[in-house]
Amino acid sequence: MIQGLNILVVDGNAYMRKVTRMMLINLGAKSVIEAADGLAALEQIRNSDPDVMLLDWDMPLLNGMEVVRIVRSPGVFPRPNLPIIMLTNQGHRSAVVQALHAGVNEFLVKPTSAKALHDRLSSIVANPRPMVQLGDAYVPQPRKMATGLELDPPAEPWRV
Repeated sequence: MIQGLNILVVDGNAYMRKVTRMMLINLGAKSVIEAADGLAALEQIRNSDPDVMLLDWDMPLLNGMEVVRIVRSPGVFPRPNLPIIMLTNQGHRSAVVQALHAGVNEFLVKPTSAKALHDRLSSIVANPRPMVQLGDAYVPQPRKMATGLELDPPAEPWRV
C-alpha cells in the first residue's frame, strides 16, 4: 500500500526526520521529502505535491496545528484534501481531539513503530475518508473513536 507514495516528513528535529525517513524507505515509499518547519512544509506541498504529509506538532515558525489550519483552508491553500498524519509527542487525549477537529486524518505518538506507521498509511490509502466542509475549512468526515464516542465538530470554527 505504501509503495509508490511520495511522503512529506515535517519535523523540527533532524534526527526524527532521519529516523522517519528510514522507516518509510524500508516500508517501500517511492520518495521521502523533508521539511524542518511549518513554512518549509507549505512550500514543499506546493512544489513537490506529496501524497501524504507526516507532521509534528512542535516546530519553529509555524507549528503543526497552524500548518493543518492553513492546508485545510481551500481559499488559502491549493491542497485542502492532502492526507495528514500528526506524528508528535503530544499524546494526551485533548491533543488528539484538537488535532482531529483541526483536520488531521490520523494521529501517532512518538516514538512510533514501523508497524504503526505502516498501518496508518495503509488506512489512509485503502480507506480514505471523504472530506467535508466545516466552517471555512475542509476536514475528514468525523468517525467514531476507539472508545465508541463520536467526535463532534468544535463549537466554534477556527479562523486562519
